[in-house]
Amino acid sequence: MPRPFPKRISQIQPILGNVALTSHYMVEFGIHQKSLRDYLRDRGMDSRYVTETMGLLCSRAQLPGSGLATADIVGNYQGVSEKMAHSRIFTRMSMEFYVDNSYRSLKFLEHWMEYIASGSTTGRDRVSYNNENYYYRMRYPSEYKSDETRITKFEKDYKRYVEYRFWGLFPISLDSTTVSYEGSNILKATAQFHFDRYVSGQSRSINIFNRTDNDRDQSPSGTGNRGLGDTSGGSTSGATTADGTISFGNRFNSILNSDLVSQLPKSLFNTTLSNNQVEKGYIGDRII
Repeated sequence: MPRPFPKRISQIQPILGNVALTSHYMVEFGIHQKSLRDYLRDRGMDSRYVTETMGLLCSRAQLPGSGLATADIVGNYQGVSEKMAHSRIFTRMSMEFYVDNSYRSLKFLEHWMEYIASGSTTGRDRVSYNNENYYYRMRYPSEYKSDETRITKFEKDYKRYVEYRFWGLFPISLDSTTVSYEGSNILKATAQFHFDRYVSGQSRSINIFNRTDNDRDQSPSGTGNRGLGDTSGGSTSGATTADGTISFGNRFNSILNSDLVSQLPKSLFNTTLSNNQVEKGYIGDRII
């Protein structure tokens, strides 16, 4: 091994001067079950509040972590004990929310958990909340788990980011909230969330279509724009023009098979899309 050599400040500064900051992130809740959306809407939380406002009120979040469960294997090699992974384990995630003066952020967490345990209020043998014989019965997981919740960690230039999408997310506990006469502080609510798994990288349909999902084909700068404007990666789907739009040329035809091309609108190959349209998934006059 060669001996270490000293480095100049000019060599170290570009590395240590480009570290990520903790205060730039975005949380987006996505609830696709109509019955749960209606349940929350009846209690003052419409879809826009859940999708946009709750994310803004999230004062502290955690990027997800995971681990591997292993088993000991003995006998493949004499005198050697091996470990092999058999399951991936995901840890719970904690989020802290500012409570608005309408208490809707607190009610959102409370009533989401209430909905999960409200199975006894449905069916022929339903029981009212006010009945002394009321009991808890859990709903089916498909009725309350969210598959569209995302956390995006980005930098202040809004170009470099990492995105996490959670599958099977739901609140598993809501911590007690302390109130006190000893000075006024911002009221906060803390909840623990369980999720079945997560996917690192963009996962919308336009990303899958452009093969930029799951952090694939990333540009070195971390902007995730290779395949849209960065042509250094080989197979690209377009080039960025001077006015910030993305033009799809005939070369786009080469990365698609003929059967798929025949099903796409002809305007796709001679049109110009804005970056905003590409993010929303516009293809010609359709949305994917």
